[in-house]
Amino acid sequence: MDLKQITLDVCRIAKATGIYLISERKNFRKEDILQKQSHDYVSYVDKEAEKMTVKELGILVPEAGFITEEGTVEQSMSGLNWVIDPLDGTTNFIQDFAPYCVSIALRQGEEILIGVVYEVCRDECFYAWKNGNAYLNDKLIHVTNKKMEEAFIGIDLPYRAEDYKSIAVNTMDKLYGKVSSIRLCGSAAMGLCYVAMGRYDGWAEAFISVWDYAAGVLIVREAGGKVTDFKGREDIAGTHHIVATNEIIHEELRSVFN
Repeated sequence: MDLKQITLDVCRIAKATGIYLISERKNFRKEDILQKQSHDYVSYVDKEAEKMTVKELGILVPEAGFITEEGTVEQSMSGLNWVIDPLDGTTNFIQDFAPYCVSIALRQGEEILIGVVYEVCRDECFYAWKNGNAYLNDKLIHVTNKKMEEAFIGIDLPYRAEDYKSIAVNTMDKLYGKVSSIRLCGSAAMGLCYVAMGRYDGWAEAFISVWDYAAGVLIVREAGGKVTDFKGREDIAGTHHIVATNEIIHEELRSVFN
């Protein structure tokens, strides 16, 4: 399998889905929103974006199955699979607020082979393949070398406020005034990519799913960064709690969430 060529083909597919998102955003009505759970939204745009992405990826690698957020195709949990979030940052999209993106990973079992994240608003395509480095729009990217006191940290807060509120309060208490700055961007995939290319020095979120982070995890690691769960395990299979950093600050940031 030519991972580099497939990755470049996936970039093309992700950008095509991104064009669809841009087109629909121009005419999007809030009446089209459905609520999956409290403050967690989905629309026809998510579902149609997933269908078109699945169709093209199915042509590209016919033997691969699918793990997708919106479940528009039969789900496969073993072997070779595409892991897809067709619109990561749906709330941002609904509000016409950047960033939002298309996230696609190819996974063999639990091993991530390819990661592509296309950020629509800035026309930025982040991508990596296993042992092939990480790129943004064809340029190599790498994590920063900043220490904790000068770090620019991204965190995102999950919809499950009843489970996460104490962690959020604790996080702000431990980080505010002790790092350079703290930001929320509203997209897990983008938070990871921002670590990979140095906009963030570290990022974390709890209660997220594999389609939120699969592509971004590979991109961070191929850019020289470190990704674990909140307990420090690099084998992230099945986790819903992710910390990604430039590696230098990893243990300090992870300890905030552990």
